[in-house]
Amino acid sequence: MTIARVALACWTIPAVLPPVAAVALELTMPATAERVVEDITPVGAYALPAGPWADGTLPVHVTEGRVTRQVWRVEGSGDLDVIRALRAQLEAQGLAVLLDCAARDCGGFDFRFATEVLPPPRMQVDLAAFRFLAAEGPGPEAAGVLFSPGDDALFVQVITVAPEGAPGPAPVAADPAPSGDIGAALERAGRVVLADLLFPSGSAQLGAGDYGSLAALAAWLAADPSRVVALVGHTDAQGSLETNTALSRRRATSVMERLATDYGVPRRQMRAEGVGWLAPVASNLTPEGREANRRVEAVLVGGE
Repeated sequence: MTIARVALACWTIPAVLPPVAAVALELTMPATAERVVEDITPVGAYALPAGPWADGTLPVHVTEGRVTRQVWRVEGSGDLDVIRALRAQLEAQGLAVLLDCAARDCGGFDFRFATEVLPPPRMQVDLAAFRFLAAEGPGPEAAGVLFSPGDDALFVQVITVAPEGAPGPAPVAADPAPSGDIGAALERAGRVVLADLLFPSGSAQLGAGDYGSLAALAAWLAADPSRVVALVGHTDAQGSLETNTALSRRRATSVMERLATDYGVPRRQMRAEGVGWLAPVASNLTPEGREANRRVEAVLVGGE
C-alpha cells in the first residue's frame, strides 16, 4: 500500500531525562493522498488559531521556527476518518489539541479569512463545510490543519512549526495522483487543473522535477491510445491579451514536451493551446486570485 506522509518535528522529553534534540515525526496520510504543494521556511512564524472567532477577533498563538506549509488532495476516504486519524497521530506524538471545530463553530467566514490559507487552486475552502484542528507541543512545535471538501476530493492544508535547527522534513516525493482520479475528473467535468506545476517567475519553461499530476495524466493516457487531451495555458490579467496568449501557449507547450520526453506520452494524444486571461477562475484584483488564474489545465478532447 502506498503511504503518504507529512513531516514535522517534535521535542522528545522523557519524564526523568533531560530534553533530547528535536527529532522528525511523520503524520501518515491516506494512500490516496496527493501532495499538491509544499513550501518550507527555515526561519519563520505562524499564527496558530487557539480558539474560534469571537467578539471581532481570532485568538492566536504566534510560534516561531521552521515553518512547513503543505496542501494535500485526498480521494476516496471518509472526511471524518481522515480528521480523526490525524488528530490521533498528533496526540500520540505529545501535541495537545487547542481547537477542533467545524465551520460555523469556528466562526465561519470570519475565521476562514482571519487564518492563513494558501490560495486556490492549491487549497479550496467550502465556507459551509470546512473543519479546523490546532495542536501544539511543549516547545515551539505546533500544527494547524484545515480540512475542506472539494467537488471530488477532500483538501487538507497542513501548517507545522518545528524548532529552529531541527532536522527538516525528510525529502518525500509527491505520490502521483492515481490515474483514475485524473480520468474521473476529465470524464466528469471535461477538464482538470494541473495544480502542482511550477514555472520560474517570468519563464515559459516548466520547472525541473517530478510532478504527480503529469505522472497521473500520462498513466491515464497510456491506458487508452484513443484518448486525446489539450493542454491549455492560462494567465492573470496583467499585460496585453496578445502577450499573455503567447505566454500561456508556450507554457502549455512546455508541459506537452515534458509529458512526451519524460513520461513517454505520444504526441498524437496531446495538443497545446493558450487562452491568456480569457478564462479566469478567480478575481484578478487580488494577488491570490491572480495566482489561481496562472495555471495549465488538461481538457479532454477525444476518446471512447
